[in-house]
Amino acid sequence: MNRTHLSQLAVLATVAQCGSFRGAAKELGIAPSAVSHAVSSLEARLGVRLLARSTRSVAPTEEGAQLLERLRPALSEIDLALESAVEARDRPAGNLRLTVPSTAAHLALTPRLGAFASAYPDIVLEIVIEDRFTDVVEGGFDAGVRLGESLQRDMIAVRIGPNLRGAVVGAPSYFATMPRPRHPHDLVGHRCIRFRFSSGILYRWEFEKDGEEIELPVQGPLILDEDHLIANAAADGAGLAFLFEDYVHEALATGRLIRVLEDWCPPFDGFFVYYPSRRQMRPALRAFVDFFKVSGVG
Repeated sequence: MNRTHLSQLAVLATVAQCGSFRGAAKELGIAPSAVSHAVSSLEARLGVRLLARSTRSVAPTEEGAQLLERLRPALSEIDLALESAVEARDRPAGNLRLTVPSTAAHLALTPRLGAFASAYPDIVLEIVIEDRFTDVVEGGFDAGVRLGESLQRDMIAVRIGPNLRGAVVGAPSYFATMPRPRHPHDLVGHRCIRFRFSSGILYRWEFEKDGEEIELPVQGPLILDEDHLIANAAADGAGLAFLFEDYVHEALATGRLIRVLEDWCPPFDGFFVYYPSRRQMRPALRAFVDFFKVSGVG
């Protein structure tokens, strides 16, 4: 391969990402004219129009989009190799981008983010909060954090936190007028505060005891998408809530909330960091995994 093509392809990918020659020039630290020349030379060599230009924007043509789609994995591997070489000089460094659900961010990561930043000052950690499962490769992430039950089989998964346990809770004022449920089916008729995922799906409450598993589409007058809001609403007497017990530990200890159905909520494996098995593991990601894995398992 003509090595000049490699640099031109890198310029093309940057223009497509930035949507303009000027933005790509700023990103690459070269003159806009040099960016335009590199793309024009590549198009002339290949005999194909790769970018559609207008006075306001630049976008790949159909041929350009196909070329970039096939090049993306190779360019990513080149970037990874260069970053790894730089990191190997001294200590883990560079950007580390993770997709993480809000619950994992609060329970597994937030308590140790300060210590991680102090231990690895050259790593820039970006955490993108999203509850839906994300393909880390397609989304441009180094790794993701999810519950083990939702992970794909082709991913390497490393557990980074202790066991988790759910808790069904309600305020004393709620139970002053409503009976305490003894079995999950007793929840019929109760006002339950429901959780909606970012995908739009409502969470079905899950229970297990002595090998029996029950999944219930509970009903209630309040639907929220944030655990702290649900905990506060439950403490105010709005209804029953089903949350990780870590969110309501203090409220249970002080009596602001009362727990029910505890024998139907066994502990289960906590959160895992996952990443593609086919990728070489960057030192920054290795540092992250090792650091949070040490924080405690089951």
